[in-house]
Amino acid sequence: MKFTNKQYVRWDDLDAMGHVNHAKYLTIAQEARFALFGIFNMVVARAEADYKAPIAEGNILIDVTMWVESIGSASFVLVYEVSNNGLLCARVKTVQVAVTEDTKSSRPLSEQQREVLNKYLETS
Repeated sequence: MKFTNKQYVRWDDLDAMGHVNHAKYLTIAQEARFALFGIFNMVVARAEADYKAPIAEGNILIDVTMWVESIGSASFVLVYEVSNNGLLCARVKTVQVAVTEDTKSSRPLSEQQREVLNKYLETS
């Protein structure tokens, strides 16, 4: 199953070229991830983005569709597709690692986390 979330593009997300700055896509992904998982005791270990088409306006809502690509013992991979009016603008991937609250070191995913992640697992 995929999860779709609306994200607001602020005017200050636009750069001097008049389109959403490349770094803002990671913020958009972060906000969508939080909408799906809330506080999940995880850190982002890797992030990558492929830009497909610019978003050249602020003060709009865009769609972020997310799914889990893979689940490991202590980590998982999320894919995000950022779209504006049905046009794919970017594809983002992040690797999250579960961490302990006290030491912030990696730990195995809990059964509850695995249950949630498996709901959104999409295999090709």
